[in-house]
Amino acid sequence: MDLIHNVAIRITTGPFEGLYRVLLDEPMLGRTALIRLDPPLTAGSPSRGGRKRLPRPTTPRKKPRAPLLAAVLWLDRDELLNQGDSGQAFNVEFEARNAPSHALSERSAAHYRNRQIAAAPFLDLATLRDGLLSTSGIANLIQDAMKASGLSRSAVYNVFSLLCRYGFSERSLILGHHRCGAPGEPRPCDPAGRKKAGRKTTRQRVARAYGILLPPDQPGTSAQWRALILAADRKIPAPKPPMSQRVTRIIDSAFVKRYRQEPDGTLVPADLERGSYPNRRQIRQVLETGIPRLQRFIDATTKGHYQRALRGLRGCSRQGAAGPGHTWAIDSTVGDIYLRSSINRAWIIGRPIVYIIVDVWSTAVVGYYVCLMGPSWDMAKLALFCAGSDPALIGDIWGYQPLLTLKPAPTLCARLLCDRGEYLSQAAKQTGIELLPSESYTPPYRPDMKGLVEVLHRIAKDKQYPFTPGAIDARRAEYELRRFNPNEAALTVREFVHLLDVHFTEYNLTAPRDGDLDAHMKAEGVAPCPAGLWHWGHAVGMGYRRAVSKTDLVTELLPSANARIRRNGIFFAGRHYESEFADDAQWSSNARAFGGWNIPCHYFPGSVSRLWTPKPDDTGLLELMLADHSTASHELTMDEVADAEEFYRLDAANREHERNLTNLSALKRKQEIIANAELLTAEAREGSRGPMPNMTEAREMERSVGHLETPMSQPESSHGPIDNYNDAYLNTMRQILEGMNNGGRQDD
Repeated sequence: MDLIHNVAIRITTGPFEGLYRVLLDEPMLGRTALIRLDPPLTAGSPSRGGRKRLPRPTTPRKKPRAPLLAAVLWLDRDELLNQGDSGQAFNVEFEARNAPSHALSERSAAHYRNRQIAAAPFLDLATLRDGLLSTSGIANLIQDAMKASGLSRSAVYNVFSLLCRYGFSERSLILGHHRCGAPGEPRPCDPAGRKKAGRKTTRQRVARAYGILLPPDQPGTSAQWRALILAADRKIPAPKPPMSQRVTRIIDSAFVKRYRQEPDGTLVPADLERGSYPNRRQIRQVLETGIPRLQRFIDATTKGHYQRALRGLRGCSRQGAAGPGHTWAIDSTVGDIYLRSSINRAWIIGRPIVYIIVDVWSTAVVGYYVCLMGPSWDMAKLALFCAGSDPALIGDIWGYQPLLTLKPAPTLCARLLCDRGEYLSQAAKQTGIELLPSESYTPPYRPDMKGLVEVLHRIAKDKQYPFTPGAIDARRAEYELRRFNPNEAALTVREFVHLLDVHFTEYNLTAPRDGDLDAHMKAEGVAPCPAGLWHWGHAVGMGYRRAVSKTDLVTELLPSANARIRRNGIFFAGRHYESEFADDAQWSSNARAFGGWNIPCHYFPGSVSRLWTPKPDDTGLLELMLADHSTASHELTMDEVADAEEFYRLDAANREHERNLTNLSALKRKQEIIANAELLTAEAREGSRGPMPNMTEAREMERSVGHLETPMSQPESSHGPIDNYNDAYLNTMRQILEGMNNGGRQDD
């Protein structure tokens, strides 16, 4: 058995039977300072001080407060060891307290900091030892903690008690506010018990201002009412009726208890008094909290229909050595080119922001990203996603066929070199905690100390300037040669990405790196280019690679939002997405039955083609693809879709005005047609003389002049003037067409 500081022991026999925490073990003195964790509350135990406890408190607590621990017990060390050897004492372990899952409020955080300050004398073993040896107690330490923290004596004793019970660590001081409230527990408003919660009515507040306390017009839900409601609801057979009818039947079944006799001897229910039965909201609340959600859904239909069409589907679904890949540098710049919109090439969207990530050891470009937003860590994460993801996935998103120049494919680095503004951001800190083992930054306003990443921007700009329409040379010394003509732009964002891919592929395969090759590398025939250095470094074991799951890349690097599950599919930003998993899980059916819900998702701003969302009750991500019939195409970016949406809204008032004018014009024309027809009909009826044919005879007369039906609809047996006319017409047209086939000649 160990008697070291902070260990917990249990003594099973003798006068000191119980649980203890070791505060101090002094072999030279032959004594051990303990504090008892379960002090006895027997009649012979010493008094805890203070006034006597009431036999029954006025306001009893649901859970009694644990007593404070203060009495330090000094026991003989050898005797404790002997008890340990004989099995009468042994070490025990207490479970540590769990931290709340949510962030602390400002008040709770201040309370926690005060606890930490008060606990400092007890957490320092040297200070604790001096205090215990000087007075054989903790009185001096309590005084020091009170002065340092400003807490009261009882509060400091409470801090010391927490350390004794849960261990001498700051984790033991965690607040337990998150366990308060007992969510989901019923709180009945029984007579002589809990009062009805909530805001008072206007009548009650006015009466209270005059010193009169009025009872509520509608009492709160009591345990008896709750039992009656649930019992009456169980009598209603499934499928349950609509809620309005359901409430009426519950009230009639459980709360109508008075009847009156009519003169004819029949019994009819007497009118209920107000406040003698629960209202509709109370009944609905009892049903929604007392019956599980799935059971309520089952009760809304028959058992057979649920088993056939609505039941749940059964099934399941199943990396610091310096070298290539170890250190990456990332930087952004404004592209010296003007771009056009993919939606309407007549629109000029300005100059893009280009992020480039370069491997410092091999000087190879491992990733890049083009966006329309200003430089930020959110955009830098997208460049990291492009660098660390499967090249085939990035090529599929941007719509090009990638050429795998870097073998093996890059993974996330061990250290990332970035700008100071990005490095100091809170988002960069969080990303580093999750994915990047180390981060560093270059001196601000010193691009010459950033290394190759700045040079790569210049290389890319120099390559595109001579022949790319819309490209500019903003770095020339001659101002007259800085031509800025946005109307020459011809590329879209997607096409510019394709161009950059060719630039960087050419650079990785052709950039001269002869000066970086040593004798051994030259003897082995290493290709003097960034791709050759990358491949050789990994082949000899100098490369840095680590497995990073696609889930971590998507969830930590891509922006997040919420998609909506609706009864007709999955929608994000007004676009329709689909997945076989969602179809098999019947998300749309659940949305139609229970109403739609939001799901967290991650998207790539460079393309609207897909989304990623966590699989429910499983690991990994679910990829949602843009539906073919959606109102967008795969080559569009999120920014372009949002731009088109806002542009469309600008003319909404004019479109509505034109629609109203068209509707009014159509209405006027229809009214004129009807009025003219009514006038002609009235004139015809006034001038009609003699007998009138019936409807059958009138219809035959109308058909005879060919107003209603074509000759092809005539019966085969009918031979009239119309048939002879049609035969002659068809024969004539046949001869004309045959003559056209013969070059205009007509044979006799």
